[in-house]
Amino acid sequence: MKLKLILLAVSVWPISMVKAQQVDVAVAFALAAKQTDVLIQNVDSARKMKPNLVSPRTVENGQFKMVGSKDWTSGFFPAELWYFYQYTKDKKWLKLAEKYTEDVKPEQFNTGTHDLGFMIYCPFGNGYRLTGDPAYKAVIIQAAKSLSTRFNAKAGVIKSWDHNGDKWKYPVIIDNMMNLELLFETTRLTGDSSFYRIAVKHANTTLKNHFRPDFSSYHVVDYDTLTGKVLQKVTAQGYANESAWARGQAWALYGYTMCYRETKNKAYLTQADGVAGFIINHKVTPADGIPYWDYNDPKIPEASRDASAAAITASALYELAKYSASGPKYKAAADKILHSLSTKYINQTGSNYGFILAHSTGHRPAKSEIDVPINYADYYYLEALLRSKQ
Repeated sequence: MKLKLILLAVSVWPISMVKAQQVDVAVAFALAAKQTDVLIQNVDSARKMKPNLVSPRTVENGQFKMVGSKDWTSGFFPAELWYFYQYTKDKKWLKLAEKYTEDVKPEQFNTGTHDLGFMIYCPFGNGYRLTGDPAYKAVIIQAAKSLSTRFNAKAGVIKSWDHNGDKWKYPVIIDNMMNLELLFETTRLTGDSSFYRIAVKHANTTLKNHFRPDFSSYHVVDYDTLTGKVLQKVTAQGYANESAWARGQAWALYGYTMCYRETKNKAYLTQADGVAGFIINHKVTPADGIPYWDYNDPKIPEASRDASAAAITASALYELAKYSASGPKYKAAADKILHSLSTKYINQTGSNYGFILAHSTGHRPAKSEIDVPINYADYYYLEALLRSKQ
């Protein structure tokens, strides 16, 4: 026991205590571009054999894994290509982004998932922002209409999952906060405030029911749609029902920062500040800022890290730094995380099939995607690089 305590003391302390180092964004983007060139070659080779697979997701057991457009991660790869175009202004990336974005277009009509923000808004939202293509605008609007069908007024939230009906009735996961940006944008594009109202109601209900006093988040909250009452608070991807799953904390931080941007409601800023404090100052947050997959895993410091949670957190902190009185602290923490990702968690050029980052944890309880590269880690890493320049 003494040895374990010594290791813990040496391995972790709040990243707010660690001096930040700046990342050379030009160098980081150049390295990421070389990797992504490799990734595109692997994608095209895989699609020759299985054309229905449109997006690279991860590498598991040494095998390159592609997914179809219905997978919740399908939009991240084309969205990455839009970020390369944004940074370089190179038409090569524009053509690639347009090509692979088209592959996930059918999901605009998908009413069986809450993940349309990830699947549609990440690629089409960035595409519309950078090109103004009215065809992209139409896809965004349709996707928002599809997502809105999953809103239940009595519960005040958008349903996350339709599966595992034996476990829950109306499950809502903290990840769902990320899909609200699609709704906010659609009100801007159409003037129809119903999308805005749904997003705000979901954010308010989640704020009320999803968090503990220390600003850590439950993963899944189950609702009764007849009464609106909470039935249970559990986990699906975390260590335990009462544990703090690292990526869930990152989703919460990003989600409420975005909601503050869209509404200027100070309750959302307060929430984002609280979640940021939980992440940055937690006693088991490693010095390099890359969290263990769950803050309460008893195997810490031997537990796996989650580079995806770190990338999401860094991107969110850069934005939150613009709004909060703790801005300098948040920027320093984001700089530290980004430096760690860019030096210790980056794949060597040509390795890991072309994914940019290593050492993410997808779904440890299911023994799935543990210590692997994964597409959403790469997407939020590129976003954090871009935001670090602003």
